[in-house]
Amino acid sequence: MPEAFILIKTQPAREMDVYQVLQNHEMVVETHALYGEFDLLSRVSAENQKDLTKILMTEFRQISGVKETRTLIAVDY
Repeated sequence: MPEAFILIKTQPAREMDVYQVLQNHEMVVETHALYGEFDLLSRVSAENQKDLTKILMTEFRQISGVKETRTLIAVDY
């Protein structure tokens, strides 16, 4: 199963709103609040690469309160 880690910057005071949306998403395995440059970190798992691409390109960027994302796609050795 393909996985990705998404670093998320939120609009001011919207961290909890975005966190709750991510927690309720079926493909989100875990979400953590962060201190520093990014506000949240989510690990996403999908059935296939196409589903992973779809969620990353469409759904996550459309969450109300998300300002910026940075995606790290996990690979196997």
